[in-house]
Amino acid sequence: MNIQQLYEFCLSKKGVTEHFPFDEDTLVFKLGGKMFCLTSLSDWEKGTPSLNLKCDPERALELRAEYEAIEPGYHMSKIHWNTIHFQSDVSDKMMCELINHSYDLVFKSLTKKVQQEIL
Repeated sequence: MNIQQLYEFCLSKKGVTEHFPFDEDTLVFKLGGKMFCLTSLSDWEKGTPSLNLKCDPERALELRAEYEAIEPGYHMSKIHWNTIHFQSDVSDKMMCELINHSYDLVFKSLTKKVQQEIL
């Protein structure tokens, strides 16, 4: 997966918007005003891309034990976020599943009214 594929995959989901709330480097994808995916553009340019994704706490621990490329979220809540490094032992298919999981968690956390607006 490259940055363009990531960008298109995230924006293809209902209700997703892109932002740069922290600086000009950190691309953030939000759903209903809440973050579900963050990535550093300069890391992509350096060839060391990674994503921060929201994750169920129990699943986060399981994934960290199973995959070398998954670790506690960098600059995020270590309980609810993982950092996943590309070009490692996580396949593109698995990366998409993790992005979907993050999106779904955020969607479920939204009010019913906001969920209906997105649908």
